Amino acid sequence: MLDTMPTNFEGYISASPAAVRAILREIRRVIGAAAPQAEEVISYRMPAFRQRGILVYFAAFKSHIGLFPPVRGDAKLAKALAPYAGPKGNLKFPLDQPIPYTLIRRVVRLRVKQDSARAGTKAAKRTGGRKPGRSA
Repeated sequence: MLDTMPTNFEGYISASPAAVRAILREIRRVIGAAAPQAEEVISYRMPAFRQRGILVYFAAFKSHIGLFPPVRGDAKLAKALAPYAGPKGNLKFPLDQPIPYTLIRRVVRLRVKQDSARAGTKAAKRTGGRKPGRSA
């Protein structure tokens, strides 16, 4: 949707069509509130939030807002998101319908938990299952 490579969130939002700027700003706010430790980055030409790894990407398209990556690990949330499922499980929120900010918040909270669990698993592998600072 954008002609130039954005270098930050404001650049991405400013270069987006006026009709979607308020939506993008609200998505940014919702994600930031749900993941206060995450940093804002541009990755694959899209705004993304990164904690230890990427939590979510979002992007404006001609007729929808996309949210990536696919949601896994919460059947109840997946069922609630089913109407928005796009190709490969990514989410597509049509611009002619209200954006489900509450669901976006739930997705981000799940991704934060998954990111923390993944980091804990990696740390356990590095220490052989021992707590850091303890000898065997």
